[in-house]
Amino acid sequence: MMRRPWGMRLLAAGVMVWGDAAFTGRPLTVDDADPVDRGQFEFEAGASYERDADNWEGGATFALTYGFLPRLELGIGGGIVSVRSEEENAAGTLQTRKESGFGDLTVGLKWQVVEACPLGARHALALSVKAPTADEDQGLGSGKTDADVMWIASRPLSDKAGVHLNVGHSWIGGPDANVLHYGVALDLQLTETVQWVGEVFAERETFRGADTVAQFSAGFRWNPSEGLTLDIAAGSKIHGDGPDITVTAGLTWAFGVGGNRP
Repeated sequence: MMRRPWGMRLLAAGVMVWGDAAFTGRPLTVDDADPVDRGQFEFEAGASYERDADNWEGGATFALTYGFLPRLELGIGGGIVSVRSEEENAAGTLQTRKESGFGDLTVGLKWQVVEACPLGARHALALSVKAPTADEDQGLGSGKTDADVMWIASRPLSDKAGVHLNVGHSWIGGPDANVLHYGVALDLQLTETVQWVGEVFAERETFRGADTVAQFSAGFRWNPSEGLTLDIAAGSKIHGDGPDITVTAGLTWAFGVGGNRP
């Protein structure tokens, strides 16, 4: 039986760890319901690494998001991916395979449809389309145009803590590769400049008998200066065929051109 390349195991679903990382509140996979303010930019850059036994995947991601309208942001992101995996050839021998290249290019938007519901939560819809710029033969992408829609809810728990919920659905190149994904995240302000963040998230392909892959991650955000946030996080799998360890670090830089428009 041929072993599936590690990069394709996650990319088949298209959302966990790498999928929509360009449009999340770093260093988390779970997003919040707050778009970038109108007239403001947000640049994200990060490096990630994940490992499972003899397989690993790493790379760098970049994204630029703009507050196009009140409560509406548009963004574009991509990156570079490196994959090392073991595959069994026709003779039954394991062969090590290493590939590197550009990842898929993602374009997305987030619209905050409710600023405050009766329960005190903010609600948003996120839509994204991923173009197949990554090389499918190298195991760096699905090789097809993918789409995702996600509902996001964020609610403060106190002056220093908040909770975020995500539920989404991905179409990976057609109806035969649909994926349901969901997660919950918490953030807690420890000091004026340091915030702890943690999350649990999962995905499941929608065909009968598919396994659920669940992960957890936790880390910190640090604001050394206005508009700049540095982050770091690590995690592992809870259930299913996920990586044994994941690590990410990066930054978010918020800035405006001509000031914040009303």
